Amino acid sequence: VIGLSEMCFSGPVATGLVLLADERGWGASGMGWIASAFSVGAAASALLLTVATRIPRAGAAVCGTLLATAAGTVALGHAPSLPIAVIFGSLIGLTSGVTTTVTQALVQTETDPHYLGRVTSVTTLCTLGLAPVLFPAVGITVALWGAEAFFIGCGAICLLAAVLGLSFPVLRRAELNPPRPASPAGR
Repeated sequence: VIGLSEMCFSGPVATGLVLLADERGWGASGMGWIASAFSVGAAASALLLTVATRIPRAGAAVCGTLLATAAGTVALGHAPSLPIAVIFGSLIGLTSGVTTTVTQALVQTETDPHYLGRVTSVTTLCTLGLAPVLFPAVGITVALWGAEAFFIGCGAICLLAAVLGLSFPVLRRAELNPPRPASPAGR
């Protein structure tokens, strides 16, 4: 689920945004506005999660944010104007920011400490390591079918991640439990 949910956002969407802005005539400044909105949305998710005392039903919340990310990504590809694209860019930043943060928190809290390094390496490979391989796929997709088709594909991948998350009860029911208070040394 983590690999699928991040597959489009570690770099391919940045490339897709450049091609979308070019295709729509929004230019470099348009791409900058959308990328900035994405970043503001991601920063807002970080702030919201920082002040949240608890994330109820974390697994289900991740699936919900994945569904919202899928819808926002498809909508971004269909955006008829730059202001609409900026709005969807911020939505995607917000929802994918929540997804990324909560899934990484679940990995860190639910993985056996003996395997945490290995599991983190695999998830990092899935989230960042695949991006360079996907850049040519972005270019080919946009060249053959247009930027809109690329964003539909990214939305479909996020939708698949959400469906997988909902399909496995252990993922769907995953919880983030608050940390136990540390005991004083020597007790």
